[in-house]
Parts: sequence; C-alpha cells; structure tokens
Amino acid sequence: MIGVTILGATGSIGLSTLDVLARHPERYQAVALTAHSQVERMVELCQRHRPRYAVMAEAGAAERLRVALQAVAPEIEVLAGVAGLEQVAALPEVAYVMAAIVGAAGLTPTLAAARAGKRVLLANKEALVMSGALFMEEVRRSGAELLPIDSEHNAIFQCMPPRLSGLEQMGVSRILLTASGGPFRDASDEQLATVTPEQAVAHPNWSMGRKISVDSATLMNKGLEVIEACWLFDAPVERIEVVVHPQSVIHSMVQYIDGSVLAQLGNPDMRTPIAHALAWPERIDAGVAPLDLFSVARLDFRPPDLARFPCLALAFQAMRVGDGASTILNAANELAVEAFLARQIAFTDIPRVIENTLSDIPLRPVPDLPTVLAVDAEARARARHHVADCSQRFL
Repeated sequence: MIGVTILGATGSIGLSTLDVLARHPERYQAVALTAHSQVERMVELCQRHRPRYAVMAEAGAAERLRVALQAVAPEIEVLAGVAGLEQVAALPEVAYVMAAIVGAAGLTPTLAAARAGKRVLLANKEALVMSGALFMEEVRRSGAELLPIDSEHNAIFQCMPPRLSGLEQMGVSRILLTASGGPFRDASDEQLATVTPEQAVAHPNWSMGRKISVDSATLMNKGLEVIEACWLFDAPVERIEVVVHPQSVIHSMVQYIDGSVLAQLGNPDMRTPIAHALAWPERIDAGVAPLDLFSVARLDFRPPDLARFPCLALAFQAMRVGDGASTILNAANELAVEAFLARQIAFTDIPRVIENTLSDIPLRPVPDLPTVLAVDAEARARARHHVADCSQRFL
C-alpha cells in the first residue's frame, strides 16, 4: 500500500487525484489531505477518504475543522499552518506527495517533500519558477523522484527516452509546448481591454481554478510552463517553443535531431497525467474516456501573438536574464491576477504590473530559500504599488 499526501486537496488537481486513488484502493491510501480554508469541503473529503491527517493552512480554519471532525471522524489528527504542511509532506509513511497548492504558498511544503526524498508529483509550477536551481538541487541531493503533473510537462516526459539525461545525449532539438490559447486567442485589442473576471475564468477546454484560468487567458500560464520546462528537462530557453493548438488534444511534443517529432495525445482531463505519475513506470486506469480521433477530425497549430499577450514574452525574458527575475515575475503576476479578480484593475493591466515590477527591482542571485522569500516579498510590495496606480485609472 502506497501512502499519499495531497497538498491542496480541495482544488481541481487534488480532487482529480482523490478520484484516481479511489479507483485503486488496493494500491494507494490517502494518508494526509491539506487545504487553505475550505472547512466544509475538507470535512466531506475526510469522511469519504479517511486520511490520518488533515491540515488547514489557516489556523482559524484548522480549529473549525478540528471541532467538525470530532463528531464524524475523531481519529483524524488536525494540523495547522506551514509547519503542518511541511510535516505531512515528509511523513515516513508517505511515499508520494501530490504538490497541488497554487502559487507561492506551495513552495515550502513542496521543498519539504523533495528534501525528504519523496516521489513529488509536481502540479505547483511556482516551486520551480520561484526557485528552480534551489529546488532541483534538493531533488538531486535527497534522491527524490520528480514527476510533472502539468499536462504539457507530463506529455514531454512521456515523449523523452528513459534513463537518459541532457538534451544532447537524447538527441532532442526542441521542446514544443502546446497552448490552447485560452478564451481570448481570437479577441481584438479592444475586446481584451474590456474582459471581465467571469469571461477570463471560463476556459474553453480545461476545468481549472480561478487563478490558473486567468493565467491561461493571459498566456502567463504558458510562460510559467516555459520556465518550469527549462528546469525539469535541463533545457536552455532557446530550445523551447510555444505552439498554440486550440483543440488541446496534443498536450506537447518533442522534436529530435533525426527529424522525428513525438507527441502525446489525449482528452483534456488531468486524471491522465495524475494516473501516469502515480503508477510510473506502469499504467493504471484513470477513468478518462478514450480519445476519439474521428470526432476530433482536425488539429490546428499557430504561433502565439506576443504583442497581444505580452505575459508570455515577459516569462521568456525572465528566464533568459535569471538572477531572481522569474521570482519577481511570479510574485507580480499573483498580485496582478488577484487585483483583476477583485475588479481593481483591467485585464490588460496584468502585464503592465508585471513589467513595471520587473523594471523596479535590481536582479540578484537567489541561492537559498530566505533570499527567494525576500525577493518575493519585495516584488509583492512593488507590485501592490503598481496595482494601486492602475486601479486609479481603471476605477
């Protein structure tokens, strides 16, 4: 029986993971579930899956959960805060950790899992965006297994040869990251200026959380994935190309020096990469419907429009310059998206906040966690200033 901790159990990735685990009760056990503050949802999940531990990042929510579970599952131990998250990420009875906490909040527990030598199922791209060198060093030092859950990176992983390292040794010439293009891929500049939060979170192909949906709409999600791919596959940013593929059937491709291009195809359902990473190198049922190529009928591709979607260009730029730029990029984007969802700034203000924040802060190496967190805090402070400027014009 393989013990699993799910960091971010109430989100879309967490719920999909629980669905896959429930299909294989003889193989997996959910040992620990975590959430931020959704107590009612957590009570439901605890009753259904009976973990040994439940963690709420928010202390008040943890106390409410503790009281609620006394009546229905008193055997479950409730923990709180970052310390609780780190504890369940490193439990000796846990072999696999699903890292699905959205944003910078997921960095420290995901690092704890890597340091403990777990199989880390990485759905939190910010861990690599904020601290790629530090994170990968912890993985190497501890002997942890790092398996990507983002559909694109999981597809690349599936298209790479086993037991080889380095693009040159593998004969890889390019990594082709596919992108749906989001809900506004055909929108005009005038339409982008009036986008509402409701429109931005309505992704045409995937069911995702609000923050990730906005990132997909701005193409920042693809930019973060470019940075993540550089670290995961030890690839220079020049070897990564983004391809807009509206059908979201090909999840990514790898091009080889002999002219071959390998692609991974499937229905847009996150249970496929989750099941792949849980069982790798085996395969298990994920509950996903088979792909019907006849109903798909056609596959379209086009280059991204970096002028209309500058967030993607900013991500490429941040990875090229290094020295904490991607840490700043991530922090500014989180603040800008939060402000947009709160109707404080316009959709088109999101890249403005990010670009201005990147221009404000002198770049420096981020060799350790305290430095990463300090740069993140400084970037958030500057981003708040730029959000306030944009808000005055927007309101």
